[in-house]
Amino acid sequence: MRPAWNSAGYLNDPESTKNTIDKDGWLHTGDIGLVDDDDEIFIVDRLKEIIKYKGFQVAPAELEALLITHPEIKDAAVVSLKDDLAGEVPVAFVMRIEGSEITEDDIKKFVAKEVVFYKRIHKVFFTDSIPKNPSGKILRKDLRARLAAGIPS
Repeated sequence: MRPAWNSAGYLNDPESTKNTIDKDGWLHTGDIGLVDDDDEIFIVDRLKEIIKYKGFQVAPAELEALLITHPEIKDAAVVSLKDDLAGEVPVAFVMRIEGSEITEDDIKKFVAKEVVFYKRIHKVFFTDSIPKNPSGKILRKDLRARLAAGIPS
C-alpha cells in the first residue's frame, strides 16, 4: 500500500526500512489480502505464514477458520511441515471439545470435502492447548518448534 502519510522508517535500522518502504513510497506490510466488490480490503494472512505446497499457496488462517466450524473441534492451528516432494505440507494442531472422539481421519475427510486438493491437511496432532500471545494470536513458531523437536502434542 502507499499511505498518505510519510514515515521516516525504522529508528537506526536502515536495512529494515529499505525492506519495508520502497523507493516509490510503497509500504510492504507482509500481509496478504483481497479487495471485494465494494473496494474494501480484507487481510487474509501474513505472507511469512503462507504454506507453499508444490507451488501453490495455502493460507493457514483459512484452514483454521474451517476447522473450528466442526462441532467437535474447540480450537485449531495450522503450520507448515517440510516435505521432500511438496516443499511444505499443511499440518494441523487440534483441540477436541471435551468428550470428543474425533479422529485424524475424520478431520482430514472433513477438510478434504471443503477445499481444493492442495489445501488438504496432511497430518493432525491432537493437543490440550494452542499456544497464543496475550492478544490471542497463534504462536506458530512454538508449534513449529514442537514439530522440529519431535514432540507434536
